[in-house]
Amino acid sequence: MTKDNKPTIFSGVQPSGTLHIGNYLGAISNWVDLQDKYNSIFCVVDYHAITVRQKPKELNRNILDVVKIYMASGINPEKAVIFQQSNISAHTELAWILNCTARMSDLFKMTQFKDKTKVDLEKIIEEIEKRTLKTFGNSETYIISSEVKKLVKELSNSLNNVRKSGIGLFDYPVLMASDILLYNTDLVPVGEDQKQHVELARTLARRFNSQFGKVFRIPEVEIRKEGARIMGLDDPTKKMSKSANPANYIALTDSPEVATKKIMKTVTDSGCDIKYDKKNKPAISNLLTIYSLLTGEDIKKLESKCECECKGYGDFKKKLAEAVGEFLISFQKKYNSFGDDEIKEILKNGAEKVKPVADETLRRVKEKLGIKI
Repeated sequence: MTKDNKPTIFSGVQPSGTLHIGNYLGAISNWVDLQDKYNSIFCVVDYHAITVRQKPKELNRNILDVVKIYMASGINPEKAVIFQQSNISAHTELAWILNCTARMSDLFKMTQFKDKTKVDLEKIIEEIEKRTLKTFGNSETYIISSEVKKLVKELSNSLNNVRKSGIGLFDYPVLMASDILLYNTDLVPVGEDQKQHVELARTLARRFNSQFGKVFRIPEVEIRKEGARIMGLDDPTKKMSKSANPANYIALTDSPEVATKKIMKTVTDSGCDIKYDKKNKPAISNLLTIYSLLTGEDIKKLESKCECECKGYGDFKKKLAEAVGEFLISFQKKYNSFGDDEIKEILKNGAEKVKPVADETLRRVKEKLGIKI
């Protein structure tokens, strides 16, 4: 990597599931805007993907396809480094070292682990402690004890879920911290749902620096103000997710016809006004955000335009579908223009550029630990 005065950004995407316009609008398109201002490092985080079992052939294909999506989005390998996480062994080596700095309590706070395992141990334990304390000096001890028994049963069920969960699913935020800290990262541009993971990286960096001496830079998080959290088409209260039902998202590889069908079936709010109001009209607000980000038109202007041209939600959805279709046609033309051999060469070159930086950070960490001989 060339050394200059630009600060460094790092981010990545898992090669699992289907990448959708939420991934594009919430994160990847923002990277494109940042690549001229920063030393930009964009990773395909394949080790994160295997926290859930993957089919090897599909995973191999997805790794290449994620890079094609980066490129079709406008990330330029002449300006930014694109590489595959598993090609740099320092990621997993540093993750083990950070595991020895991390605490179980750090990881139990991670929202995505709670969501995927349906377990919130901290909340249950807090409730047990709160209700147990009430029993002292309280005449309704039996009733309260019954409540505690229910919570203990809930805790037991949660622990059973934890036992069935893979260690990688629990621990991957530490690997993510390693990804970030290896490259002296100044800024991490991510979607809003990843903010907590960057906070963990900051915590572990401070803790290590305090215990062993300064090595790690403390990264900042950068979240796009609009579009940081694109919501599902089938449920505007939940984030658009590649692991959800296909009706939840518009895949970047969907045909315009498929995308149109999904848009026309989207959940809408009561009434017929096309107004941006997250609290009272979450569904329409989400669709307006998508429309605005894809076309570059201001939301207020879109509201006025729709007021004049749309008779109701049906007309609005048709206009949005046209905009999405135009975007997909242009995007997929670029996406399909890249061959696998070209992508493999980009990944190889990217790994060669970042390896010296990662190895140097790891060397300094080992030196501070006293294991560098």
